[in-house]
Amino acid sequence: MSMLLSLLPRPQATAGAYTCRSCLIRLRLSRRTISSKTKTAKDQNITTALPSTPARTRFAPSPTGYLHLGSLRTALFNYLLAKSTGGQFLLRIEDTDQKRTVADAEQRLFQDLRWAGLQWDEGPEVGGPYGPYKQSERSAIYREHAQKLLDTGHAYRCFCSTERLNALAEHRHRLGLATDYDRTCEAMPKEESDDRAHRREPHVVRLKVPDQYPTYKDLIYGTFRPLKRRGHVTETSYEDPILLKSDGLPTYHLANVVDDHLMRITHVIRGSEWMPSTPKHIAMYSAFGWTPPQFAHVGLLVDEAGNKLSKRNFDTDISSFKEQETFPETLANFAALLGWSHKEKSDVMTLQQLVDNFSLKFTKGNTTVTFGKLHFLQRKHAALRAAAGGDALAGIVDSITALLTSADSPYKRADWEALTGPSGLSPYVAEIVKVDADNFTNSNEFLYRNAFFFTPLRPATTAALTADTPTDLVERSRMLAELGEEEWTREALMDKVRQIIDGRADGKAGAKDAYHYLRLALTGQEKGMRLYDVMLLLGRAETLARLGAQE
Repeated sequence: MSMLLSLLPRPQATAGAYTCRSCLIRLRLSRRTISSKTKTAKDQNITTALPSTPARTRFAPSPTGYLHLGSLRTALFNYLLAKSTGGQFLLRIEDTDQKRTVADAEQRLFQDLRWAGLQWDEGPEVGGPYGPYKQSERSAIYREHAQKLLDTGHAYRCFCSTERLNALAEHRHRLGLATDYDRTCEAMPKEESDDRAHRREPHVVRLKVPDQYPTYKDLIYGTFRPLKRRGHVTETSYEDPILLKSDGLPTYHLANVVDDHLMRITHVIRGSEWMPSTPKHIAMYSAFGWTPPQFAHVGLLVDEAGNKLSKRNFDTDISSFKEQETFPETLANFAALLGWSHKEKSDVMTLQQLVDNFSLKFTKGNTTVTFGKLHFLQRKHAALRAAAGGDALAGIVDSITALLTSADSPYKRADWEALTGPSGLSPYVAEIVKVDADNFTNSNEFLYRNAFFFTPLRPATTAALTADTPTDLVERSRMLAELGEEEWTREALMDKVRQIIDGRADGKAGAKDAYHYLRLALTGQEKGMRLYDVMLLLGRAETLARLGAQE
């Protein structure tokens, strides 16, 4: 069978013609190697300290889709490492897969990164000394470097046809072997290879990998020792990855290595799904005679069932978080905590605080994503925005007022205009936000919880006047009218409510009933913000009107 395969016609080869199971097998084997070879940081001589010199890092997405939570996290970790060491963060667009490119993905990528606060120091729309920063504009560079590997014997041209490669893969698959290449074309004399290439006979360029990949140190997992390749009595194969495709464009392997070297990248933080490819990249660095950057592979993001995040289980693109009114600092804070730990007492951090506290203390293995933490952080950052005031607070206020004044708003303009007073809607909303910011998640939820501030309530329509409400309590609550406009302060209100309670027959024992009645009468709700804050925000006239105590 092997002889028949070698005699099959070999006019053309294309990358990706056969879906190779060996990639999945190697990923499982690499994970097994990690679990068996890495026990503790001490055993592996792992340090979480930052490098002593400025780090140059990069984020290199493909415009075949939009920015998702997982890719944002990758960009963020690289950004934090660069900024925490006084280095540079680069953006590089890996756009050689033109068939799968999404028309607006590149511009959306720029917008989303900037929205999240991750401005790049070098890259598209910024420039830099090592451009161009789009792979589609670097084809000549890749061909030049592929030729260097051909000249030094570290690469060879492969003229095998799609049919032959498929037949070879199927044959090896039936034998239970990895579907690697058999190096038929590697033995071709240089003169023949050069001549066929000169005649533009379709071919690819493959890297000639070593018999055994070298070990390398991962900043998270420690020393990584690739498994030894298993031999076979009659079948010989090699993991010789394609570097240049038949259309002359580079594969990820070549472009990634060449670009990282030429752009002087010192550290690469990327997902653990790339760990099986890293030995190939190390081998290519060695073939070029280059020093590779340091690698840190972070675990995948998974749901509570252990499945990789996808559109079906919350890994939606960044626009969905924007639509939910998630603050950029909230999402950055949330993403940073997915697989990274710190020594601070609080998880709530701004982007600058993340930079200041960053280290290489990453979690080994996958990270489970639950969105309760996101909502918690959103409320905390809302409180920080409210306390800061200015534009930070204005952003929240604007989103709420836009919803209130929209054409399909359930809130009547006449109602909330009667409540806002002469100061107007925005200042009124701002005061409510300042009090209730630590409960803010988005404008819609805010208005739902605080609807009573925008809809007048009166005793005739409120749930406060129920059959079991003590009559004396209804009457005594109107004692609040004894306070004048100038006396309408927190301290005076608290003192007056104590008088209301103490003067009842059951005294302090009935305090719970009193507070419950006042809350229902003023808000129509069983729970919510602090009662005295409600009275102050509604003001004297509206509070008394809701208690039926108008003068």
